[in-house]
Amino acid sequence: MNNYTLIGPFKQLLTMHGLPLKGALSDQELTIIENGGIITYKDKIYAIGSYADLQKEAVPLKAAIVPIASEMVCMPGLIDSHTHICFGGSRAKDYALRNSGKTYLEIAKAGGGIWDTVTQTRKASSSLLTDTIKERAGRHLQQGITTIEVKSGYGLSVAEELKMLRAIAAAKNDCDADLIPTCLAAHMIPKDYNGTPEAYLEEIANDLFPILKEEGLSNRIDAFIEEGAFSKALIAPYFKKAQEMGFDITVHADQFSTSGSAVAVEFGAVSADHLEASTEQEIALLANSNVVATALPGASLGLGCNYTPARKLLDAGASVAIASDWNPGSAPMGNLLLQAAVLGTFEKLSNAEVLAGITVRAAHALRISDRGSMVPGKLADFVAFPTNNYQEILYQQGMMAPVKVWKNGALVVNKEA
Repeated sequence: MNNYTLIGPFKQLLTMHGLPLKGALSDQELTIIENGGIITYKDKIYAIGSYADLQKEAVPLKAAIVPIASEMVCMPGLIDSHTHICFGGSRAKDYALRNSGKTYLEIAKAGGGIWDTVTQTRKASSSLLTDTIKERAGRHLQQGITTIEVKSGYGLSVAEELKMLRAIAAAKNDCDADLIPTCLAAHMIPKDYNGTPEAYLEEIANDLFPILKEEGLSNRIDAFIEEGAFSKALIAPYFKKAQEMGFDITVHADQFSTSGSAVAVEFGAVSADHLEASTEQEIALLANSNVVATALPGASLGLGCNYTPARKLLDAGASVAIASDWNPGSAPMGNLLLQAAVLGTFEKLSNAEVLAGITVRAAHALRISDRGSMVPGKLADFVAFPTNNYQEILYQQGMMAPVKVWKNGALVVNKEA
């Protein structure tokens, strides 16, 4: 069997290659190959460039030819670096209460919020959780998202967090998209825990962390630093233990109040996510670190609050990724392209900044270097949109979905068939 395949020609190939990982970007920095093509070898990109040149290269390789008959723009598969798509139940009641004037914290204190989802997720069977993850990941794949980070955090006990992470692992084995699991056992202090918050975190670190390593369930530890969740003082020993065991750290930071971004920088986190409450002080702190600032515009839309100050972060020199935060409470929409386009409008971001935020910089937020841009040697994850101008992708504000999606070199979505 010949494993080489030539795909094209595409009207435009938007490679996202060669962009700096930090700071502001102009659209002039984008590498666009007109009438381009891709040669894949098994699950990797073998060559990329002018389709006419690749046709000549394909002959000695005896490459199979996959013609693209209509005009399309091809770009790397999208990456959603922050989701909570493993959950049970709905929080439609919370949404109605917020729109009638109740705040997120007021709803949580009254028994809604995260704890409501914890209760419903605990009632869900492992198989049901696995099926719903696959369904949501499948919807994401239809939108061109080929890599999806998935958090636990609605179990809040060793046994229930394991149930969630094992459900994510089971879904991962049966999904075309790649799932990147993250342990968010420090999402909030469980209301049914009889000990102190310190004792809860110690129990998770001592009893859950070793199993995560043993079963390969996650190499990422997250925590929510916020009023009603965990303070800097509480989380420090927990993160220290995680680091000693070789886990990557990520932080829910500065959503309603500041302090989380400082924790992220102190512990060398791969990312600090949310940042809607970040001030000039936090912006400077993040810009002068290697922590990726991840904007979650879906939460701003869901809660009716400020957007992450992405423009200021980029101008200060930070690396900014954009993720959906798809969850049942604050961000139930889960449409990454729509949210990224809206953030671009409100924060005055260039197309390059938005598209980098959901490709190459999102990969950086997950510490994965084998995707996010199109270059020989990287995974053959790419998507094709039905347009002859890449600017249409964001201009259509999520209404233009890709018609073809390739994952690891295989065509997994084909809406033209």
